[in-house]
Amino acid sequence: MAYDATTLPDVSGLTVGIIGGTGDQGRGLAYRFARAGQTVLIGSRAADRAAQAAAEIAALPGMPAGVAVSGADNDEVARRSDVVIVAVPWDGHAATVAALAEPLAGKIVVDCVNPLGFDKQGPYALTVAEGSAVQQAAALLPDSRVCAAFNHVSAPLLADPEVDRIDLDVLICTEDRDLVGVVAALAARIPGMRGIYAGRLRNAHQIEAFTANLIAINKRYKAHAGIRVTDL
Repeated sequence: MAYDATTLPDVSGLTVGIIGGTGDQGRGLAYRFARAGQTVLIGSRAADRAAQAAAEIAALPGMPAGVAVSGADNDEVARRSDVVIVAVPWDGHAATVAALAEPLAGKIVVDCVNPLGFDKQGPYALTVAEGSAVQQAAALLPDSRVCAAFNHVSAPLLADPEVDRIDLDVLICTEDRDLVGVVAALAARIPGMRGIYAGRLRNAHQIEAFTANLIAINKRYKAHAGIRVTDL
């Protein structure tokens, strides 16, 4: 079955919350979704930092009139959002996710965290007891609908107002097949992106780990490489 964007659900009315929205990846995703007209909530441990980041994003070029971008602490963002993207540093992943289990119950949770270490030879994949970051999130959020997505999207491209299209595929791993369409539709809100089902949560480890290869590619070729799946 070929990829068919016309079958995707309408997600324009969903509120997207970003836990870790003051970091590079979180800010970039927030900007792109808000630029597409999505209501966006920026989350941080400190509400004032989140509010400052939201104001800065709202002032960026390309933002449509009337789009809502606001900031609050992580707990409030989790409660007020329909879809929550987890974009926190790996070393704080477990603690942050576990603390939000109650407000995230029943919510769609998209984990884009890549467990990587760095040494003098560059980045490398870390061993995660649960198998991957998203499997750790799923174990900590038994009442949420969890998937992995947006792991390979370049933060500099997301944040650059001069970039109109980001031509890549977002690989989605989840046990919840109905969730694939929602996340793919969100990806499609960003011009050039497609959301592609890439298997169950157990297949997310190699997707997270592949980010180390992309960093090596970017360093060698001075690029912002992404993934495109052929024959779809």
